[in-house]
Amino acid sequence: MTDTSASDLTLEEKASLTSGADFWTTKAIERVGLPSIMMTDGPHGLRKQAGGTDHLGLSSSVPATCFPPAVGIGSSFDPEIVERVGAAIGVEAAIEDVAIVLGPGINIKRSPLCGRNFEYFSEDPIVSGILGAASVRGVQSQGVGTSLKHFAANNQEFDRMRASSDVDPRPLHEIYLRGFERVVKDAEPWTVMCSYNRINGVYASEDPWLLTQVLRDDWGFDGVVVSDWGAVNDRVAGVAAGLDLEMPSSGGRTDAQLVAAVRAGELDESVLDTAADRAIDLVRKAQRRPAVAGPLDVDAHHALAREAAGRSIVLLKNDGDVLPLAAERRIAVIGAFATEPRFQGAGSSLINPTRVDTAWDELRAVGGENVTYAAGFAVEGGDIAASGRSADDLRAEAVAVASAADVAVVFLGLPAAEESEGFDREHIDLPAAQLEVLDAVIAANPTTVVVLSNGGVVALPFAERVPAIVETWLLGQAGGGAVADVLYGAVNPSGKLTETVPVRLEDNPSFGNFPGEFGHVRYGEGVLVGYRWYDAKGLDVTFPFGYGLSYTTFSYGEASVAASESGDIVVRVDVTNTGDRDGREIVQVYAAPVASVVQRAPRELKAFASVALAAGETRTVELVVRREDLAYWDVRVDRWIVESGEYTVEVAASSRDIRSSATVQVEGDAVSLPLTMNSSIGDVLAHPVAGPTVMGALGGFLGELTGADSSAASMMPNDEAMQKMMASFPIGRLIGFPGVDVTHEQVEQLLEGANAGVLTPA
Repeated sequence: MTDTSASDLTLEEKASLTSGADFWTTKAIERVGLPSIMMTDGPHGLRKQAGGTDHLGLSSSVPATCFPPAVGIGSSFDPEIVERVGAAIGVEAAIEDVAIVLGPGINIKRSPLCGRNFEYFSEDPIVSGILGAASVRGVQSQGVGTSLKHFAANNQEFDRMRASSDVDPRPLHEIYLRGFERVVKDAEPWTVMCSYNRINGVYASEDPWLLTQVLRDDWGFDGVVVSDWGAVNDRVAGVAAGLDLEMPSSGGRTDAQLVAAVRAGELDESVLDTAADRAIDLVRKAQRRPAVAGPLDVDAHHALAREAAGRSIVLLKNDGDVLPLAAERRIAVIGAFATEPRFQGAGSSLINPTRVDTAWDELRAVGGENVTYAAGFAVEGGDIAASGRSADDLRAEAVAVASAADVAVVFLGLPAAEESEGFDREHIDLPAAQLEVLDAVIAANPTTVVVLSNGGVVALPFAERVPAIVETWLLGQAGGGAVADVLYGAVNPSGKLTETVPVRLEDNPSFGNFPGEFGHVRYGEGVLVGYRWYDAKGLDVTFPFGYGLSYTTFSYGEASVAASESGDIVVRVDVTNTGDRDGREIVQVYAAPVASVVQRAPRELKAFASVALAAGETRTVELVVRREDLAYWDVRVDRWIVESGEYTVEVAASSRDIRSSATVQVEGDAVSLPLTMNSSIGDVLAHPVAGPTVMGALGGFLGELTGADSSAASMMPNDEAMQKMMASFPIGRLIGFPGVDVTHEQVEQLLEGANAGVLTPA
């Protein structure tokens, strides 16, 4: 490829580079030797369509490994396994000559109803940012680009192409942008995909604040901003705002709009040059990828998918050590999901898997004739549904099989029709028919294990009535084998929840503000998203954020906490595997200032580590809390601020299982706000120089109000209620009150002197 730049191209050629040639490829310019490159959907596998093109997975795609979606692998809390999966996806993309995989998706799980939650990692921005960065590093290690999505505040599917996410600056920065910032700075994705929605009334595809000021100026992103497919509302406004590439093709219609805008003087040609140069640079990156020889090692990637799936499973309950199962025990496998697995979500991420394991086959491979099966219920569109058997007949068969077994393992889950890209869920309940079967099975055999298959959180009304619950989420094509590995103990479960399981949907912080109305959705919960809300409100939950059990046990020593020279907090703690099985613990660090000038959650996750420990082994685990992760977004100065003072640092096994805590002194950032006539008396008195001077002028008035000593030394009224009232009273409003012996001009002069650092006596 030549050293082509925008300066070598005609105006029409420049415009052509900023939109697609068709659904998946960019335009080539043969005159200058610039080739086309291909993008395909991800993020948990390659979806390269073999036939006609469509965005919702209705057309077949080439076989590829379906790895666990983000809802599953996020529960590993392990950047290393996420990066390995990313590298494998990069290999498959390279073999298929795909330049960019459209992922990862790191949007926050604001509500459990979001139909696309299966593609996202967590309700927490630190988890989303760390795991998202690992995914980007993995894919891009193979010379294949990524597209970090969906930027930004895209937290629902309802009316997603028009709705405005109306969110205040603090939650926007602290919750919804923070993960994106981490990935951009730590992993440098080749592209960022802007979302369909509007943010505070402005389409993401044409928002200069979002695409230029925040993404490029503040975070230093130097790649390509690509639109989500069909997200462009106004192409000219989009390019001016920082959108480089419209996808898919508009058939030349919007290219012509750009050309016309430049010729009419409505768009500076230099802006178009910048976008074209970024598109050219993207092609150069893709062309630098070394040649990759196929064919794909299907078996090796399937084995990795099984390992990742095993690491994704969360053991929610295991009373009486029902699990792991012994091979010689009689096991009744009940539920159509055991033979017709739900292993991925529907929509643009739908992978055509190279093979699919079923839990039934894999359990039989271990337990042999000791394992029996009953469908129990039908899954819409599945084999059992096609058989025409009645619900009563299926339930009776399940009861009979359960009665004859030592343990009943019931596979429940959400049908694909209830969660997908393009629409949101209406509730968090499992289908009533499935719950009826479970009730009947429990009555026949109380030793019942529930295995869940779901892309989003579900209510668990049976949690107190069964001894064991296994959350498998959506596990990809090797999920059946991974479930068998965990149930029979070949793999010790180590996953933990990256989202809270509430008792009721009504307890969720977004309830009442989701999905909005008339094109607007108000993010009324502010910064209290997910576990932050439940902890701040003291609400009961079914299972908390960060929670998950193991077949072994872990103890924690006393944590040591110290601030480093850089301002980061270094946490060290001894963790011991106190059981008789090798296992893996997810060590979590939460932090919060002891006192704060703004609303903050009782604790916020700031660091975590996945630690493998042999039975009886003790290891000192070191975790680093980045100084910038302690900051809040100060709306007064529009920047991140770390507060000075004492912070509580907690080492935990979940957000509600604190094992050790310590405090550390943090040196914060100075916030200097100019004094104005609208500044409160409290603001002015806090000023080191202006304060005493003002009190000299106002002491008589304040003393007259309360009977306090009117000297400047008294500083404020003795009466506590009066102190509170006067502390928030604007100083400019006092002029003219009896006893206030200063003029408006004198106070203005005083404040100007304080702001300039030189006071002129009033």
